Amino acid sequence: MKRSGLKVMFRLSGLVKPLMGYMCLAVLMGILGNLAASFITILGSFAVTKLIGFDFSLSFTWIFVLLGVFALFRGLLRYGEQGCNHYIAFKLLAIIRDKVFAALRRLCPAKLEGRDKGDLISLITSDVELLEVFYAHTISPILIATIFSIIMCCFIGSYSYILGLIALAAYLFVGLAVPVIVSKLSGDKGLRFRDKSGRLSAFVLDSLRGLSETIQFGAGQQRLEEITSRSKELAGEEESIKRRGAHGTAAVGLIIIAFDLAMLFSSAHLYSQGVIVFDGVIISTVALMSSFGPVVSLANLGSGLQLTFAAGNRILDILDEEPVTEDVEGMQDIDFEGAEVKNLSFSYGNEEILSDLSLTIPKGKIVGIIGRSGSGKSTLLKLLMRFWEAGSGEVLISGKNINSVNTDNLRDMESFVTQETELFHDSIKNNLLIAKQDASDEEIIAACKKASIHDFIMTLPQGYDTNVGELGDTLSGGERQRLGLARAFLHESDFMLLDEPSSNLDSLNEAVILKALDEQRENKTVVLVSHRKSTMGIADKVYSVENGRLS
Repeated sequence: MKRSGLKVMFRLSGLVKPLMGYMCLAVLMGILGNLAASFITILGSFAVTKLIGFDFSLSFTWIFVLLGVFALFRGLLRYGEQGCNHYIAFKLLAIIRDKVFAALRRLCPAKLEGRDKGDLISLITSDVELLEVFYAHTISPILIATIFSIIMCCFIGSYSYILGLIALAAYLFVGLAVPVIVSKLSGDKGLRFRDKSGRLSAFVLDSLRGLSETIQFGAGQQRLEEITSRSKELAGEEESIKRRGAHGTAAVGLIIIAFDLAMLFSSAHLYSQGVIVFDGVIISTVALMSSFGPVVSLANLGSGLQLTFAAGNRILDILDEEPVTEDVEGMQDIDFEGAEVKNLSFSYGNEEILSDLSLTIPKGKIVGIIGRSGSGKSTLLKLLMRFWEAGSGEVLISGKNINSVNTDNLRDMESFVTQETELFHDSIKNNLLIAKQDASDEEIIAACKKASIHDFIMTLPQGYDTNVGELGDTLSGGERQRLGLARAFLHESDFMLLDEPSSNLDSLNEAVILKALDEQRENKTVVLVSHRKSTMGIADKVYSVENGRLS
């Protein structure tokens, strides 16, 4: 969803609320620091006018003392302002990352199926990192520039309101008109840059994962050319953004010179008309020349903010996206007493997957579901897990509609073993502990024995402390699948949903696992999905699913 830069800015600014005290302190120090910097030059002009005969209440001694004090305070206040701004920025980046991860957990798995993982990684890392510019170098500088400009307009206007209006026009042109114009001219280049950056990350990640296949089939040159092409396209977008920023910087320089000259000629004219005295010509001109710092920092944000707002827009898309299913809370927890599906229908978009399907899953029984690939077997299990909302009909657990069961309670009752077991880049033990974090070593070993994986683990040099590599790539498909089954056994849920649990196993290991399931039938209710008839030997009842219907 494309949002205006102003809307993105207000949404991102709202996150500063918990750190408002630090923001106020940063703004105060920024205003005082910039006033100290400007008045170092202004005091110099006071000294010059005093030398040529104008009498001021300040002596040369006091002027030089104040110069030293302002110089010292300028350094300290600048350090304090930047310290506060960066504390706010990095604190908020941590908060935003936490919100993004919470949103991803809320959206998972339905909304994240098929989404480029490389693009998500780009969003979580570089997109969030780009917001540091906004929080450290945008919010407080806008407030500082606004208040500082008002003060300087009043100071210059004390000589003549006409000079004050010239100063106001100068600040508005440099600090407001230039960044707005540059931003408008940049259009959606920032959003296109961030989107292309995310797609490039996804393509590179995909290429790394498929490196073996690329080498095997001699497709390396083709992948390299594609990466080079995408990189050049991305570099072109970045060059365009930076060129637009450079044009803005050049325009700022010309505008400042023009307004400095306008201030000089206007004050000289007013002096010739007797409206102001000569010191007003020098001091007002010098005051304007020395006071552009805060608004110049805003002018330089024009093109840079395009990237920041584009990153912010992508992050807000994730935060605003509605999950397919909302977590259920506040209901009374229930015990598992069986499951039932009544007249269930479900579609992915316009493609109907299940149609008016009904079946009963009694407690303590093993129910088999057999059918060809694409017949809706896996979808049924996802609906029993409430990963998706049923289109019509009902899914019941213990006689209660699944939409009225606390999500935590439901996930405690169920274990779901998918066709592809996801493993973390960690040890075997830690990968298993995700199923039960306080499990003892004895419980882990018992679960692995049931899954027929314990003996294999013991042949590894570090046993259960062996690292499985990225995505478990040091293990075979069958070994990963058996670790997934071990997780399910360790979870100790009453209701096990097994999606093709033996598809990557040989006949011997399949027999061992089926025997373990058969032995647990008194304590477990199992839905066993498979396209193999041999797997259904232990099932108490078998349903055949074809084209989303029972047959």
